This record gives sequence, C-alpha cells and structure tokens, in this order.
Amino acid sequence: MEIAAHRPLKVAVLAKSRDRLEAWQLMVLDRLASEPLFDLASIIVHQSASKVRVPKLFALEARLERKFLTHETPYVPKSFSPETQRFDDMGSSDLETPQSRDILRRLMQDLEVDIVIRMTPSGLPIGVSDALPFGEWALSCSDQVSDDVDWFAYRGTISKAASVELLLYKSGGPDGSVDVVASSLFNTKTSAARVAASIKERGVTLVMRELRRLAETRQLRVIARRTISAIPPPSASELGRYVAALAGDLAARSIKKLRKKLRSGSSVWALYTGGGHIEDFDPQQSVEIPPTMNEIKADPFLFEHENECYLFCEAYADGQKNAHIAVGRFRGDKFEHLGIALRCEHHLSYPFVFRDGEDIFMMPERHQSRQLQIWRCVEFPLKWELYSTALEGRSAADSVLMRHGGKWWLFTNLSDFHDYEDHCCELYVFEVDGPKLKRVTPHRHNPVVIDSTLARNAGRMFERGGRLYRPSQRNAYGIYGYGLNIMEVDELSLDSYSERCIRTITPDFKKGLLGCHHFDEVANRYVLDARLT
Repeated sequence: MEIAAHRPLKVAVLAKSRDRLEAWQLMVLDRLASEPLFDLASIIVHQSASKVRVPKLFALEARLERKFLTHETPYVPKSFSPETQRFDDMGSSDLETPQSRDILRRLMQDLEVDIVIRMTPSGLPIGVSDALPFGEWALSCSDQVSDDVDWFAYRGTISKAASVELLLYKSGGPDGSVDVVASSLFNTKTSAARVAASIKERGVTLVMRELRRLAETRQLRVIARRTISAIPPPSASELGRYVAALAGDLAARSIKKLRKKLRSGSSVWALYTGGGHIEDFDPQQSVEIPPTMNEIKADPFLFEHENECYLFCEAYADGQKNAHIAVGRFRGDKFEHLGIALRCEHHLSYPFVFRDGEDIFMMPERHQSRQLQIWRCVEFPLKWELYSTALEGRSAADSVLMRHGGKWWLFTNLSDFHDYEDHCCELYVFEVDGPKLKRVTPHRHNPVVIDSTLARNAGRMFERGGRLYRPSQRNAYGIYGYGLNIMEVDELSLDSYSERCIRTITPDFKKGLLGCHHFDEVANRYVLDARLT
C-alpha cells in the first residue's frame, strides 16, 4: 500500500472494551484525536478470553493493591469523543479464524490503515498485521494482563531488580521475535501495582513520541530485534515473599510519615569535595562536608567569583517542609557558611548558577510554581531579583542552560502527567535565546530521553576538548538518587539527539552511603552529594 506523505498517519487501535478503558489508554486516544498528524480511523473492540490462568489468590491481591495503593482518577478526554468515533466490534470470536481474518483484512484496506496500536494481550493475526505498512505496535505492559488483573512490574519488584523495562515494539513472526521501536527503564518501588500505573503514564509519552516520528518520516525506526518470552503471574511462594516485603515497607513508610509530622526524619545528605574534573575525578579521595540537623545540604553548585570558590546548595533543617538556597565559600577544603541566597514560598533546590557577560544568574528548581524562573544577582552572593520566566503552567525540575555550537540550549526534566507526577523519567531539550528566555523552541523529538536511570539532570553540563558531558541521575533499586551517570552527548540539534553513558558512580566510594545524585566542578575542584539516610 503506497502512503501519501502529506496525509495524516491512519491509526487503528485494538482494545478490549468500548467503554471500560484505563486512563493511559484514554490518554493515547485523546492525543491521537487532538493532533493533525494522525487520523484515528477505528477502535477495533475484541473481547477475547484470556489464555493465561491467573491464580485466584494473586487476582485478589492485585485488585486490592490497585484499589488501595494506586490513585487512579478518571481521565476526561478533551478531543476524543466516543460518540463520534468509529468502533468496529469483533465480539469475542477467535481472530485467527478465516472469517475473522477476511473481515479484518477488508477493514484495514477499506480504511487505509497504516498502523495498529494494540492495547490487548493478544493481537491481530500475523497475515493481517504483516499487510499493514507499519504493522502492529504494542507496549509490553499490555502483554501481562488478563481480564482486569495486571501483573506487569511484579516480576521486577519481587526479584528486587534495579529497574523495570518497558518496550514499545512491532509484532514479529511466530518465533516470538519482535522489532523494538523504543525501550525504557523505570525505577522499581515496593508496590508493583503503583509502579505499573506510573509506567503506563510514561508509556503514553513513549508511544506518542514514536508515532510522531513515524508520521513525520514515514520510516520505521528499529533499535533492536529481540525475542520476548511470556511472563506468567507470580506463583504462590513468590506472592508470599512479595506481600511480606510490601507489608514491611508500608510499616516503615507509616513510621516515616509520623516522624515528618513530628518535624524530624528528613533525608540526610552530605557533600564531598576534592580535586579533579568530570572525566577523571575519584570520589574515594574526596573530603566530607558533614551536615548538621539544622542545615542539611544537597544539589551543590560551585561558582568562581573574584578568585574565590563559592558553593550554592539546597539547604533545610531536619523536618523542614520547604528548603531554601544557601551559599558559602571554601577556605581550602573547609566550608564557610555565608547565608541564605534565596528563599520563597515554594520548595527550592538545584541552584544552577552561571555567568553571561558581566551578569550572574541563578535558575533554581521550584516546580511547584509551574514555571521556569531565572534570577539575576544584584549584590553577590546574597541579593537576587527575578529576571525571566518560561514554560508557564509546566512542571520543570533540575534545569540547566548551556552554550554549544554558538547556540543556547535548555535541558530540563518536565512531567506530563495525569495521576503520577514524575520528574525522573523524561529529559526535554529546547533551543533558547539565552537567559531572557523570550524564544523557547522545543526539540523535534521531545522528550529526547525517557528512562529513569538516565534522564534526570544531575548538575551543570561541561564542554571539554570538543566533547560534551551531561551528569545525570541513576534512579534504581527503588532509591531516588541511587547513582550518578556521566553521559557524553554525541548529537545535539533541534532534529537529533543522542548520548551514551561513559561512567557510573554508585554509592560505594564511602561507607554508609545510600545514594549519590549530583556533581559539579570548577577550577580543578569538584563537589558531589551523597545520601546518608
């Protein structure tokens, strides 16, 4: 079938029901209906009986966990309308019968469907999907479901894996091999149901990014070919271990919430400093800047001013709800506190400080305000005034500006969400006009990274010897800020982006550490933070 490059990509969706769709499924349909790149040609309803036998005890546990440990509010579409949308109901018949194959084949031809998005555990017959220009795509979370029971993320949670993988793939041959279109890793948590619900929201972004790429290029982008094995629901023994671990975690969380109400129990971070650069620093040789319960420091940024080295950081007292930005300076390896650089009604962190000409700026994180803010220094280092704002109405975290190739680039972690706000999974890139932020042009394939082990910024970016480095967080093993990556950016333009991890720092360079998630360096001095509790 020849495709006219100027017409919208014609998409059909295979769903289990007309009116009992999950929030993430409605989100996909809503985005398809809202964007002129796509024509939502049909929703094919197939109420197939499950081929997987789900143990009754697990089915009960999964339903209870989903009810009490996830917060799934109804999603109200803005563009998708069931009343005007075409539905083709295949009932509960076997799609592999010759009659069903003929019906589906004619339907695809009559509607000139380019691609089918599968939201059911079983898909179209191979003879039908193979005839489509771009085949049938599915998220791997759709494979591990039976009726209203979902076991996606249970396997990784039970085995205490570092992360849970989500695949977007094009269905392949009868040998089980598939063409992987995109792959992402997400941090494990104790509740598998909550992990799955959060990942499905991220999956919406993943699907739509790749569909936009396909609609614009009309070329299938395959990153790997893999064989996917069926993953069964947890066994009775696995379920027993899982429930025991979940109960222990819930008890610990209850204690932590109580301590917070009593104004204690905050996460405690320490700073570590030494000599070196991003390419070669050795954290084992670092010197600790210990915290006090009246001032816990994290997200450190260094800044050289008039031949002195200053440090800006997030600071808070044990039990304090909102942090502020503190500043001090180094006398050798000793840190001298100078005062509070910035305090607002919202929580402040990640005080990215930089210079442009004679001006000194700070771009702290304050995602609760739903805008990106840049502050200009009026009197260094303690007096600042609001200079510019951007990304109004969006929740941006851990943002950095940098010059590269004669242009200004903004790297930020946004959270496009319905129920689960998460700044750790998606990296967005914009070309901007500098600190004024009057012109903000998004990357063609935003978010350029979808992966909780790689996406979140972990300090300023560095250009050295023609090589561009981006520190990023490695959120894994259920721990926020478990480790630190050094990423090397190979391509950066509004049309392309690629990077690779060249180094990972894990919290084993000193005794008693639980995580490390931020790096900065200036004038042969580096600093990073590490979590103690």
